[in-house]
Amino acid sequence: MNRRRRLPLLVSALTAAAVLALTGCGDGSTVVDKTEGADLVIYSGRNETLVKGLLDDLAKETGVKVGVRYATSAELAAQLLEEGDGTQADLFFSQDAGALGALAAAGRLDPLDASVVGKVQDGFADKSNRWVGTSARARVIAYDPRKAPEVEQMTTIDAVLDPKYKGRVGFAPTNASWQAFVTTLRVTRGEDQAKAWLEKFKANEPKAYDNNIVALDGVEKGEVALALINHYYWYERVAEKGAAAVTSKLHFLHGDDPGALINVAGVGILKGTDQKAAALKAVEYLLGPKAQAYFASKTFEYPVVEGAEVPSDLPPLKELDGLALDLNRLESLDKTLELLDEVGLS
Repeated sequence: MNRRRRLPLLVSALTAAAVLALTGCGDGSTVVDKTEGADLVIYSGRNETLVKGLLDDLAKETGVKVGVRYATSAELAAQLLEEGDGTQADLFFSQDAGALGALAAAGRLDPLDASVVGKVQDGFADKSNRWVGTSARARVIAYDPRKAPEVEQMTTIDAVLDPKYKGRVGFAPTNASWQAFVTTLRVTRGEDQAKAWLEKFKANEPKAYDNNIVALDGVEKGEVALALINHYYWYERVAEKGAAAVTSKLHFLHGDDPGALINVAGVGILKGTDQKAAALKAVEYLLGPKAQAYFASKTFEYPVVEGAEVPSDLPPLKELDGLALDLNRLESLDKTLELLDEVGLS
């Protein structure tokens, strides 16, 4: 399908996701607009509580007056597609590669200099330099070792479909990380197998949570035995409460399993911006040592720049043996949202 024909479908699917995110209160689903009077406007699909300090530092370090609109990545991608050349946004800061890919596929992102993209490790940027990852995160299973000790032996995400987990699995249906996982199912196994997986998952009556934080809460409170989340939510919990106060554990899947996805948060400069120099400064800051250290120490994500220090309690990224997937393939977010709506998991 060519770009002109696909654009209305992208807008429709992403707008539908945005409405669902707002009604479901997914991560970042409360729209917060702090863009008035700004020189550089950032649309951030990353939660304000996670990145406000970082973006405040960015403004101080670069001398650029920054304004931010916070919402879900899907909602902001839909808004950017609808606004087109008339958008006020200069930079899109996405929670995952899928929303960035959707905008890139629609021709809404300006290519970055190869020298900028070249700072990150292989696989964490668009092959055409339209977006670049800023931090990486692993898909994991958080579980209660008292209720489901066998989770640590799981070798595939298919194991959560076992009838013994009926009503015992938590997930965050409006979150970008869940949507990226479903896209991974689609592009690695095909549409039919992905649909079959989701239908089995739904039949197992998973418990839907507003976001990954409360999904992890569900494990901690004994509401569910396990939850499908990103790794950093658990590490944030341990840092906040102390290891002794956290009962759940994490299990990482490996190899070619869709549950072993390693995704990125990332940024792209909007086509047509009149603040390209300032936007580029922002991108360079996010890839610089202070921001990479922030991601490692404050949000417990993996830095994507070679040589950046990783917290000692995180398993090294290279040792995770994650799914070898070209993140550009996650751009078909619209098809994922349509599939989730079709099976009743949106």
